[in-house]
Amino acid sequence: MISLTDSQKIGMGLTGFGVFFLFFGMILFFDKALLAIGNILFVAGLSFVIGLERTFRFFFQRHKMKATGFFLGGVCVVLIGWPIVGVVLEVYGFFLLFRGFFPVAVGFIRRVPILGSLLNLPGISGLVDKVGESNAMV
Repeated sequence: MISLTDSQKIGMGLTGFGVFFLFFGMILFFDKALLAIGNILFVAGLSFVIGLERTFRFFFQRHKMKATGFFLGGVCVVLIGWPIVGVVLEVYGFFLLFRGFFPVAVGFIRRVPILGSLLNLPGISGLVDKVGESNAMV
């Protein structure tokens, strides 16, 4: 079992609440208050989990500046009060930031009993393979 420090446990909780508020804000027709709270909790939780310095280094690498700009710009746009535009910018930035993790996540999900069989269905399998390969090359 993986041992977590108290700071990482707090970060996992903050990140979980952030994802919950983001999801709930989208379910309630892009409620800007819930989305803003979710964004703040998600970024704060991420920094608690991996640390402030590593979070800063992750977001502000030279080759990830475009992705960071879209993600943090989307957070700012949501905070300003345009939730739909902000969420679109955030999602695009999120996919650009974390595209290197997608092949690993797909490989892990394929080993999960029920989800793995769903990903191996004929139509879905080709799409998932294409997404995993294109992200692995970049």
